[in-house]
Amino acid sequence: MIVVLKNGAPEAKVNELKAGLKARGLDLHESKGADVTILGLIGDTSRITPEELLANEIVESAQRVKAPYKQASRSFHPADTVISVPSKSDTALGADIGDGKTCAIMAGPCSVETEGQIVEVAKAVKASGARFLRGGAFKPRTSPYAFQGLGAEGLELLKIARKETGLPIVTELMAITQIPLFEDVDIIQIGARNMQNFDLLKEVGKVKKPILLKRGLSATVKEFLMSAEYIMASGNEQVILCERGIRTFDNYTRNCLDISIVPYLKKETHLPVIIDPSHACGIRWMVPTLAKAAVAVGADGLIIEVHNNPEKALCDGEQSLTPAQFDDLMKVLVQYAAVEGRRV
Repeated sequence: MIVVLKNGAPEAKVNELKAGLKARGLDLHESKGADVTILGLIGDTSRITPEELLANEIVESAQRVKAPYKQASRSFHPADTVISVPSKSDTALGADIGDGKTCAIMAGPCSVETEGQIVEVAKAVKASGARFLRGGAFKPRTSPYAFQGLGAEGLELLKIARKETGLPIVTELMAITQIPLFEDVDIIQIGARNMQNFDLLKEVGKVKKPILLKRGLSATVKEFLMSAEYIMASGNEQVILCERGIRTFDNYTRNCLDISIVPYLKKETHLPVIIDPSHACGIRWMVPTLAKAAVAVGADGLIIEVHNNPEKALCDGEQSLTPAQFDDLMKVLVQYAAVEGRRV
């Protein structure tokens, strides 16, 4: 249920109302804007009617929320959520994700392989304008015989690359037991295969840092947002939604990019929405086209795979851009973003 308070409501009266609602076993989500304050009531509201709340002199309106995802809903939180991730040096840009002014670019290899590889790629993508370094240390793979990543060693190599470039790092967490290893990671990624690992979502909800949540291979939008709700319900409101393509009846590409999800999510939720064009198609030459489409449709960012030698990559080389190709793409994306008054 959503309760909109009257502008200028006395603080003492507001606190009295909040205390009364909490006494009835409800949790509150408070959203303060320049002209309005909204209280989101979380819990069993079946015994509270809108009419009962409207009887309070400081209440402007009250209504039930039909969507099962409460905290992720724009009804609960009308203003866009902006996630700020500062750079780690004076020479790196850092970025605000979801501010409507920036299309934040995350770039790097599918998996961390060696110190030389990750540092070289990090320097290259930074020079081209990327604001974040992505790279996998722990890799979920379809085959048990495929390269699974360097694990904890890969995390340390990412930190070395961050120290060299100042770029904040984005990397995937696969299990609850790995959480202590991620204390010094800037953005934790929850991959498509773990989107409905509810125990894991609850635990990362207790971590006070941004969570990049990828849509599952066959997940509906409702299921996607309910997974975000699990994280937020556990206390972490810093969620970034990532569309990375879903499975359909066709297989001419690795997945099918649901580009229409961007405007829908921007209307339905206040959370930032980014696109992963690399996993969406799985084909190198298609990545730039999908990236341009993502910027044009209003995505808050992109996460793109870049490798210094894709032909010898241990993971997903066929969908990775070379540094030169990434640089060419960034020059085009700058122009696309400028049309909407944004920057990359």
